Amino acid sequence: MAAILVGTGSLALGQQAPDAQTVARLKMLFPTAASFSPKEGDPPHFKAFGPGGRGAQPVLGYAFWTTEAVPLERGYGGPIPILVGIDIKGVLTGVSVGEHREPYGDFSIDRAEFPAQFRNKDVRDPFKLGGDIDAVSRATITMSAAVRTIRNGSRRIARQLIAPPSEAARP
Repeated sequence: MAAILVGTGSLALGQQAPDAQTVARLKMLFPTAASFSPKEGDPPHFKAFGPGGRGAQPVLGYAFWTTEAVPLERGYGGPIPILVGIDIKGVLTGVSVGEHREPYGDFSIDRAEFPAQFRNKDVRDPFKLGGDIDAVSRATITMSAAVRTIRNGSRRIARQLIAPPSEAARP
């Protein structure tokens, strides 16, 4: 477990390694990761690194909090912090809903069915509530905001950090 908490090198001034709770969430999104970077960049994000030796650790993907990637998005009770993992091909590895003030979260975004449906979604998918995303409940303000912030944040991260697929790789 100690290897997971250690970064991939020295930390720049002001950077902090992720705390234990964040590392646990990151491990849920990237179970094969050997380590994670401190949060850095614009928008702020973590890098998940695979196993490797002496600086040769490959980047498996990125994780970000939706409240930092899409800060103006609000649910019924305010911002909904969701940690989203995205691999280097633009496919979501999962989402983890953080602490929020949504009054109807217990039967919408807090249910296991909500985050499960985002695993393996491509950033180019529609993310349409009631279409490729199940509504789970009638808490539409909460659900709509959560889906929008995951979609918009993922696409922002993909545009900034992930190379577009080559023409030969497209179906």
